[in-house]
Amino acid sequence: MPDVFASLYRLFDWRNLLDLLLVGLVIFMLLRVFRGTQALQLLRGILIVAVVIAALRLVIDLPAFNWLVRNSLPMIVFAIPVIFQPELRRALERLGRSAPLWTRRGDTTRTQGVINEVVRAVEFMAQRRIGALLVFQGVTPLGDITDRGVRLDSEVSYELLTTIFFPNTALHDGAAVLAGDRVVAASCVLPLTDRELSDSQMGTRHRAALGVSEQSDALVVVVSEETGRISVVRNGRIVRIDARRLRTVLSDFYSTL
Repeated sequence: MPDVFASLYRLFDWRNLLDLLLVGLVIFMLLRVFRGTQALQLLRGILIVAVVIAALRLVIDLPAFNWLVRNSLPMIVFAIPVIFQPELRRALERLGRSAPLWTRRGDTTRTQGVINEVVRAVEFMAQRRIGALLVFQGVTPLGDITDRGVRLDSEVSYELLTTIFFPNTALHDGAAVLAGDRVVAASCVLPLTDRELSDSQMGTRHRAALGVSEQSDALVVVVSEETGRISVVRNGRIVRIDARRLRTVLSDFYSTL
């Protein structure tokens, strides 16, 4: 047994340690990039399969299996960019920012102020069944959407949000896009999802919320005009919540920016 440990010690020098650390760092970065996306589970599955295949090739000599792996690798390399196209686009956008892969926390006091104003406005509109569609920009820029709306570039406030969506006002028909602590634009037209909605009480606002969430990492808050219910949408998933839960969701979202 001591001889075995001695052999392992001779094989495991600083280069091997550096090699393992670099591999671990790459895997960690990939998981951070895909965090919060539907591709995360698929990526984990691919990593597990890769580890199992590598272990089998080291332990057992399987010529036919090794031939299959060697000839499958080129197809896998070409398939991954196609499967992860939206997520890879977001990763490249992150690389263009000053802190691409590490969480950047802003002014906590200002963020909490924004969240308080949004929750107050959403709760007010939900109680009075005023339809609303709020899009919170993530890493993916939404310039194509805001350019087609009415530019505001105003501070987020309860008064502004409730005025925008008040029935029969000039800006109420469409979405308001928020980036950080600013309302960038209002009366924005969003892409509609092609999916069928399972709930008949969900209408065009919910289809628009799903559409923009499928094409970006934005968080969308919807207030139903028919029922007054609050829904949050992200990564193509829609969940109904209350005002208290909305505060938690917004806090978690802003903490990742």
